[in-house]
Amino acid sequence: MEAGLPADRMTRTAKAPEAGIVHLGLGAFFRAHGAIYTEEAVARSGGAWGIIGVSLKSPGTRDALAPQGCAYTALELGPDGAVAHPVEIVREVLVAPEDPQAVLEAMADPAIRIVTLTITEKGYCHDPATGALNLDHPDILHDLGSAHPVSAPGYLVRALQLRRDRGLRPFTVLTCDNLPDNGRLVRGVVLALASRIDPALAGWIGSEGRFPATMVDRIVPATSAEDIARVEALTGCHDAAPVMHEPFRQWAIEDDFVDGARPDWGAVGAELVADVTPYEHMKLRMLNGAHSALAYLGYLAGYETISETVADPALGGFVRHLWAREIAPVLTAPPGVSLSAYAEALAARFANPAIRHRTWQIAMDGSQKLPQRILATLSDNLVEGRASPGLILTVAAWMRYVGGIDEAGQPIDLRDPLADRLRALSDGAETPEGKVEALLSVREVFPEALALTLKRQLAEAYSRLLSEGARATAEAVCRETAQAD
Repeated sequence: MEAGLPADRMTRTAKAPEAGIVHLGLGAFFRAHGAIYTEEAVARSGGAWGIIGVSLKSPGTRDALAPQGCAYTALELGPDGAVAHPVEIVREVLVAPEDPQAVLEAMADPAIRIVTLTITEKGYCHDPATGALNLDHPDILHDLGSAHPVSAPGYLVRALQLRRDRGLRPFTVLTCDNLPDNGRLVRGVVLALASRIDPALAGWIGSEGRFPATMVDRIVPATSAEDIARVEALTGCHDAAPVMHEPFRQWAIEDDFVDGARPDWGAVGAELVADVTPYEHMKLRMLNGAHSALAYLGYLAGYETISETVADPALGGFVRHLWAREIAPVLTAPPGVSLSAYAEALAARFANPAIRHRTWQIAMDGSQKLPQRILATLSDNLVEGRASPGLILTVAAWMRYVGGIDEAGQPIDLRDPLADRLRALSDGAETPEGKVEALLSVREVFPEALALTLKRQLAEAYSRLLSEGARATAEAVCRETAQAD
């Protein structure tokens, strides 16, 4: 490519396999994780497992990928450099709001055996505190009265309804989102919605359908304009939709599929297991829980990325405290896994300077993430009589964050389904105690009994954040815990 000339656009070099998977929520994570596993499995063992992606909200991903034949670059970012490789398993991308019937027809195609999802926690339209479908959610209210849905649960139910009515077998629903017991949860919301539409349909889905649980792990930062330019410099081609990812990856999958139909993911490193729960708890609480703790404390302290945050001795020491003293003690390790070794591996991954995983990105949608990432561990520690000052501080940091002003007095761009309500509750109280009490009243996040138990400790931690700051308070928690030993 001559200097000064525009790069050629990336194009597909080989035809994708015939479609066998529809994926709802074709964001960066799945394209850097599940899609790569699937492409490698097909290359190793064959099979018609091409992917039809679906954007449930906006056409941005489709508009970027379609001119490239839906091929894109995955850029592996290691501490010692970057490696680019093309991914060509995606066949096409549909945009649900433009043509919902086309999406339903794709899902109802008998060639489709699996529907995978990465729609984030809020996409399931559930109550995070209980896992139950929120029947008052506006998208669910719409889907109850329309054959053309807007929610992911709605698309699953209506597509399964088409398959039943056409005498077809159901597809397997494979969620790849960070939710506790995610297979059971998506099964529950699907059956709850189906039962309101057609009880007989719910019975058919319940008996014939399969909803295996999964644990997915790979750090995938948001792609920036600088990343796009970097990929172009490395490859000589312009790619409008590359994905960045760390070298590490893991995928544990409950091996329970309709008619046993699935790609040979096990041949390329996925773990097909009978029970995903130990993997899921380990990852949700040790990786995601620590990520959330670092995101809130790091953002408040003025750090833009996780790697910058853990490079601070106070905050790097704080996350090691969380792992060793408050999170690992309540976990059952998966077979053959050392939790201390897992923590050390996480520390190295978090410190990778090539991965610019922004604290603000991780802090998004905290009301949906807090129950499973932090509060579940807190509750287990309470049952066992174990102190959790680090987890308490993490919740207090979230409360400070949703107040919308950082330690430098600058406004926070708060992104959360409950953002307006959380900000109003915080603004409506004048004292730290009042702000904590107001935020603890949000039942979608805090069960009443837990809120009562945590109220005093959270008020103390919140006050300390205001007077001492995130960094000093985190450092003090570690020091005081060590002195108490």
